[in-house]
Amino acid sequence: MSWITAKRRHPAATYVLVGLALVLIGAGYAVLTTSGSASASSPTTANAAQIADGRNIFLEDCATCHGMFAQGTTGVAPSLIGVGAAAVDFQVSTGRMPAAAQSAENERKPPRLTTAQTHAVAAYIQSLGGGPAIPTAAQVSTAGANVGLGQELFEANCAACHNFDGAGGALTNGKFAPPLTQSTPTQIYEAMLTGPEAMPVFNDLTVTPQEKRDIIAYIVETRSEPNPGGFSLGRVGPVTEGLVSFLGLLLFMVLAALWITAKHGKTHE
Repeated sequence: MSWITAKRRHPAATYVLVGLALVLIGAGYAVLTTSGSASASSPTTANAAQIADGRNIFLEDCATCHGMFAQGTTGVAPSLIGVGAAAVDFQVSTGRMPAAAQSAENERKPPRLTTAQTHAVAAYIQSLGGGPAIPTAAQVSTAGANVGLGQELFEANCAACHNFDGAGGALTNGKFAPPLTQSTPTQIYEAMLTGPEAMPVFNDLTVTPQEKRDIIAYIVETRSEPNPGGFSLGRVGPVTEGLVSFLGLLLFMVLAALWITAKHGKTHE
């Protein structure tokens, strides 16, 4: 035991222990981050053939703007390295990409690529630098979701731009928050993961996966709700309906006053 005591008292013993502790901490962190991000960042169904097919489609439809290796083009299109398959699937499945021309905000259009082609391009981009993967059916399932909590989360995080019922609205600098009436649960989940256009990213720390499902459940629920208020006026609520009614009544009173005045003037003459 005396030799152990001697080694422990050696001047370099402290540095060796610190170095060993740092190595162990680094190894543990690497294991945790790798296991935690495997399901979100690594393609699970992609294979070499699909990635090769995706690269061919990318070179034909996307490389003109995004570059031959998806590195982006200054002033034209951003780099796609590291954006993940979810971002590609959202942009392409909603018809925003491939874009016909540059604009402040790309509008939703019928998609140009099939689902298989879209997933192939997404797999190719995923292979370049990882990133959020396309959510699975289980991830976007609203079974057992809390619609009431979803409404609260939507109003706190989304309604300022998308309106409380997902009808969309105008933003600054020529941008807009699109309506969510045509968005699928997968596209809504992908939008929260990737933050397309002017939308911020809501990662799993900001809005948990379960809370994302709650929000999706609320959005889907609003589409099937009846509208007992008569004219919907965009379904923006009773305040707007009351304002329109007030302005309509005010206009009627002004016209009635003008008619009475004109009638009285003719009678006086």
